Amino acid sequence: MPGEVRVDGESLTPAGVEAVAREGAAVAVPEVARDRVRESRARVEDVVDSGEAVYGVNTGFGELVRERISQDDIGDLQRNLLRSHAAGTGRELTTEEVRAMLVTRLNALVKGYSGIRERAIDLLVAMLNERVHPIVPEKGSLGASGDLAPLAHLALVAIGEGEARVDGDRLPGDAALACRGLDPIDLRAKEGLALINGTQLTVGLGALVVRDAERAVRAADIAGALTTEVTMGTTAAAHPRINDVRPHEGHAESARNVRVLTAGSGIVESHRNCDRIQDAYSVRCLPQVHGAVRDAVSHLRSVVETELNSATDNPLVFDADAVDDRASGTDTAAILSGGNFHGEPLALPLDYVTSALAELGAIAERRVDRMLNPEIQEDHLPPFLTEGSGLKSGYMIAQYTAADLVSSTRNLGRPSTDNVPVSGNQEDHVSMSAQSARLAREAVENTLHVVATELVCATQALDFVDDGLAPGDGTGAAAALVREHVPHLDADRPVAEDVEATRDLVTGDALFERVGSAVDAELA
Repeated sequence: MPGEVRVDGESLTPAGVEAVAREGAAVAVPEVARDRVRESRARVEDVVDSGEAVYGVNTGFGELVRERISQDDIGDLQRNLLRSHAAGTGRELTTEEVRAMLVTRLNALVKGYSGIRERAIDLLVAMLNERVHPIVPEKGSLGASGDLAPLAHLALVAIGEGEARVDGDRLPGDAALACRGLDPIDLRAKEGLALINGTQLTVGLGALVVRDAERAVRAADIAGALTTEVTMGTTAAAHPRINDVRPHEGHAESARNVRVLTAGSGIVESHRNCDRIQDAYSVRCLPQVHGAVRDAVSHLRSVVETELNSATDNPLVFDADAVDDRASGTDTAAILSGGNFHGEPLALPLDYVTSALAELGAIAERRVDRMLNPEIQEDHLPPFLTEGSGLKSGYMIAQYTAADLVSSTRNLGRPSTDNVPVSGNQEDHVSMSAQSARLAREAVENTLHVVATELVCATQALDFVDDGLAPGDGTGAAAALVREHVPHLDADRPVAEDVEATRDLVTGDALFERVGSAVDAELA
C-alpha cells in the first residue's frame, strides 16, 4: 500500500492526488492546518453572532442573495443548499475520480479560508481513509460557481443523505457512513456552501490528466525513437545544435530523450552515411511536435499545482486585520465575496492540452502507418508487419483504431469558449471547466492507446531488422519489455489485447522504470 499523503492546503501535488485516487493512499491533516481551520471557524461564528447580513452565512444563494435568513433557519439553509444543488446527471464517476474530488476539496478547505468546522474536516478524512465513496454523476457543472452539482452529490453523504459505495455496495448515505462507524454532520452556518463551492471536479480530473499526459508524451518519445530506428531513420534531427537556435524547453527534452534512448544503436550506425537526406516529418519533426505537447502539459501542470493549493470557494473568510477595506464582517473577521470559484484558469489550459494531445496522437499514428503501409515502408518490413500478408492482416486494423481515436480527439471541442448564463443572469459568464476536464481525460486516454499501438508495431518491426544490428540501449529495453507481455505476431490474433497490455506498461510506469534502468537516467 502507498504511504500516507499529507493534506495541509499548501503542498498537494498531482502525484499526491494520484496516490489517493488510484492507489488508495490514506490522508492526514497536520496540526498547523487544523489550527487554521479552527481560527477560520471562530471568525464565522463571530459574524453569525453579530447578526450582520453576509452572503453564504445568512442569505440566499445566487439570484436569491437578497433574501435574508433568520438565525433559526441557518442550518436548514445549508442542508437545503446541498439537496437542491444535487441536480447532476450522466454516468457515475469512477472511484478514482470521486477520491480525486474528495482529496482536493479537503485540501482547499484546510487552507483556512472557508469557515468550516474541524468536525467536517475529520469526516472527509475518514470517508477517504475508510473508503466511503459518494455516488456522483459526471455532468451538471458549469465551472462557476465552481463544480456545484457534482460537489453537492459528494457532500450529501457527509450529512447522511445521497448515496455512496462501500466495498462495492451501493448504499444510502447514512447507511454507508454507519458501515464504517461514522456519524453524519449537522451543518451550521456557511458549511454547506463551503463543501460545494469550488473547482474540485475540474482540478481533481485535471491532476490525473497531468499525470497521464506526461506519461503519454514520454512514452511517445520512446515509441518514436524506436520507430526512427526500425524505419532506418536518422537521429540527427535530435541534435542539440538544432534546438540551440530555437530553444523551446519541450523540444530540448524530447530531443535529449531520443539521443539517450538510441545511444549505442547499431541500427542507426549501420546507415549513418546512406543517401537518404531527410526523413518524413513524423520522424524528423518528432522533437518539435512532441516538445510542443510537452510545453502544453507543463503549462497545465503549473496551473493545476496552483489550483490544488488554492482557496476556491465564496465567500472567503479572512482575519479582519489583514483586510483594509472589508465588505462585511466584524472586528475579528472579514468575509469577502469574489470569484475564486470560476474555473477559467483551468478550462483554457485543459482545452489547450486536449488539442496538444490530438497532435501527439496524430504524429504517432502517422509513424504507425509508415511501419505498416507497403507503399512507403522499408524493404525489410513485410506489409502490415506480418509474414504471409494477404492470408494474414497483421496489425492493419490496429492502425484503423488509432486513426479513429485521433479523429475522435480532434473533434472533442473547446468548451471553454462557450457560455450559458444561469441563476437569473446573476451568473452570466461561466467557464465550462468541468467539461474541459472530462474531454481532456478522454483525449489522454485516446492518445495513450495510439502511443501504445506505435510501441507494439515498432517492437514487431524490430523483429524484422537484421539480427546483427542492435537497437539503442533504451529502445532495446522498451522492446524487450513489450516482448515479455506481447509475443511476436506470427499468426493473426485479436491485436486489441496486444495494445492493451502495452498500454498497461505505460500507465503502470513499468516502461519508464525499465528504460530508465537501461540508460541509467530518468527520461524527461
